[in-house]
Amino acid sequence: MSRLLGSTATRTRRTAKRLLTAALAFVAVTASAQPTISLTSAPKSYAGFDANEYPGDAALPALHQQFAFTGYWLNDPPGATRNPWAGKRDILVRNGFGFLVVFNGRLDAQIARSKKLGKSPTALGRQDAAVAVAAANREGFPAGAIIFLDQEEGGRMLPEQAEYLLSWTEAVAATDYRPGVYASGQPVNDGKGPDGKPVTITTIQDLREHVAEANLHEIAFWGWQDACPPAPGCVVDPANLPGPDQSGTPDLAAWQYAQSPRRPANTRACAATYNHDGNCYAPGIPGVELDLSVSASPDPSHGR
Repeated sequence: MSRLLGSTATRTRRTAKRLLTAALAFVAVTASAQPTISLTSAPKSYAGFDANEYPGDAALPALHQQFAFTGYWLNDPPGATRNPWAGKRDILVRNGFGFLVVFNGRLDAQIARSKKLGKSPTALGRQDAAVAVAAANREGFPAGAIIFLDQEEGGRMLPEQAEYLLSWTEAVAATDYRPGVYASGQPVNDGKGPDGKPVTITTIQDLREHVAEANLHEIAFWGWQDACPPAPGCVVDPANLPGPDQSGTPDLAAWQYAQSPRRPANTRACAATYNHDGNCYAPGIPGVELDLSVSASPDPSHGR
């Protein structure tokens, strides 16, 4: 009892101590309830590369010091007569890479030629989708991985292009894999709007409109937009990577912001970031021509 009562001075000191403890507790609770700015709260970006030529097994450790993921061709890259990436998934996984799995699609002239020979764009798209899925299985990519169809030609899709491409994506969606498209996110002139003013469109915008109108399966997009700005040029700075949405196209799986060789009309403002021969090379790794991409995921295709 004497400890509970004590002297007046003791009670005063204990009361003051209790008040101080309560005040500190209140401050701690109040502070924890306030919004905080975290250095890690901003979405992280990861750098990646793609190339028609496989860079070689020996270059992979050095490349992985700068890049989290790589493009991976399932068939012959554009302009090639062989696929140097075939059979390389395992060694890339062992070296820590994620993937952008890509299948080289048809140009409009090829689609039109096939149509003249009696194969519709829909049939051709389904045929190519089956080849892509078989190749993804053969290379060991897991169920749920995104396969991107390489659509090299930009602007609004011609009717046969849209028919081919969307039959391809729908056919892939019917398998264990998910459909994606590599396409242009660069605005091009598209006539005039209702107000008479010039309007622009990107290939990705056009495809998203087709998907919404026909209630088709969702497509993941790997968008290319190398114009400076918004593209920074042939730059790989892990501490200052742009986010995919900075491309001007929202909700991209990845943004390809630099190409080899560079396109002079698009890259005049950032020409100094490219090599004097017009190509983009990995810093410290001469001789390996690269396209550069950025993603919010270290494995945009979920291919590991």
